Amino acid sequence: MTNKDIARTFQYLGNIMELHGENKFKIRSYQNAYITLRKLDQALVDMNDEEIAGIKGVGKAISGKIRELLDNGQMQTLEKYKAMTPEGVQEMLNIKGFGPKKIMTVWKELEVQTIGELLYAVNENRLVELKGFGKKTQEDLKQKLEYYQKSKHKFHYATIEEEALDLIELVKELLPEAKVEWTGAVRRRCNEIEKIELLLATDQKLDILFERGILTDLNKEEHKIEANNQNEYPVSIYTCGKEEFGSKQFRYTAAADFMEAFLQAYPSIDFKGLADEQAIFAKAKIDYIAPELREQAWALDLAKAQKLPTLIEKEDIKGVIHTHTTYSDGLNTLEEMVDAAKELGYQYIGITDHSKSAFYANGLKPDRVLEQIQAINALNAKLNDFTILKGIESDILNDGSLDYEEDILKQFDFIIASVHSNLRMDEEKATNRIIKAVENPYTSILGHPTGRLLLSRQGYPIDHKKIIDACADNGVSIELNANPYRLDLDWSWIPYATEKGVLISINPDAHSTQGILDIHYGVLSARKGGLTKEQCLNTYSVSDFLKYLRQ
Repeated sequence: MTNKDIARTFQYLGNIMELHGENKFKIRSYQNAYITLRKLDQALVDMNDEEIAGIKGVGKAISGKIRELLDNGQMQTLEKYKAMTPEGVQEMLNIKGFGPKKIMTVWKELEVQTIGELLYAVNENRLVELKGFGKKTQEDLKQKLEYYQKSKHKFHYATIEEEALDLIELVKELLPEAKVEWTGAVRRRCNEIEKIELLLATDQKLDILFERGILTDLNKEEHKIEANNQNEYPVSIYTCGKEEFGSKQFRYTAAADFMEAFLQAYPSIDFKGLADEQAIFAKAKIDYIAPELREQAWALDLAKAQKLPTLIEKEDIKGVIHTHTTYSDGLNTLEEMVDAAKELGYQYIGITDHSKSAFYANGLKPDRVLEQIQAINALNAKLNDFTILKGIESDILNDGSLDYEEDILKQFDFIIASVHSNLRMDEEKATNRIIKAVENPYTSILGHPTGRLLLSRQGYPIDHKKIIDACADNGVSIELNANPYRLDLDWSWIPYATEKGVLISINPDAHSTQGILDIHYGVLSARKGGLTKEQCLNTYSVSDFLKYLRQ
């Protein structure tokens, strides 16, 4: 188990104990353990009992539970509470923004024990009389429940990518004569994925994949196998002959909208029996369309007009923009974040810790802003061929203003403006709030425009066109937050943004050195929107980056 796995187990223990009204000091100790352990640099699996017990805030009792997890993969105390709690009630803990106290209320007072029962109770207007609830809270919960049910059997691309990489390597190892590739949504690099999909052409029998435990739970149809991989993720394997691999790959890769448009465009051409996917496009007399673009008809229109973009690559990114350090809620120091960016080959880094209103994230008061600026200046003086930019992730306050007075704002090289609080807004309120921030002359980049958390929290509703137009009018770039739980701005709005001349900044929102690697997911999502190197702000050199912002 990783440190994060263990930390999340303690978070879950605290939550499930709160469902049963247990001692609040014990609960707090487990929640503190979650915070401590997820920030720990050294792997717990490599530490002995004395070292674990010596971690500040851990102690003997918690260290014993950590040892249980490391040795057995389970914790007796947690298993006891799980046995006392209906599975459906445990599942409610996964609903973002619906905490243990409210869950306990609906469980104990309404005897609701499943998500379905809870949604029914909401529709029956049964929650409004409960303590801590009301009409607005009930409506908000309804939206959360509907979103949760819709997202329940989906996974973040980052989760499936790792599993799909492992699976395809195992298949190649066991079936060396086979031709095998990703297909479907995972090949299109969709933000959310329902399953791993592979296309496999081989004369060998596939039994070995089950005999070796690579796949389980076989459900076989003609030319298709449904199974689970070793970690219980769903897998679909489509089989075909090598002589028709290209035709099948094109068919299984394309989203429904794209395929419908393609077939309507070329109704009289036979695309069957082609070994190479390139031959599909040659027959249609258009340029090859990258898998990421095979979602909607607009990519086909560009291909027919010979205007397909040259899609951005991860290697095009020169600067790491949007990073947090131990000054606010980051796990690594300023120096560690700089060293990590340099080692990964980047030319500059933009430090953007949280602003003062983000008290929950240790946001920087003005004196600490000045302290950090001095530290950055001192470190810059020692660096060759690398630059640290002084930035801040300023909260967009409820009235749309930024989080500091002008004497502080003017000291930053750039400012990312983001909404973090008062998220329950209607479209008009959210749009006006963001546009006011965009119109502030100190705003450089609009951060994660909708505040969404994929598969967890819907973003607040905004009028994307009005906001993009405001960014165009005010020379403000828009962030594509590369954290795989956000990927916000959504790729589907990139064509409109680039049409209006708005640059996209692919930002990792890194809260650790490891978080910088999330740029990978941001680039994949940006490619789905047809983004080019020229349309991305942080492909610029540091001098051009600053020159653009000053304009």
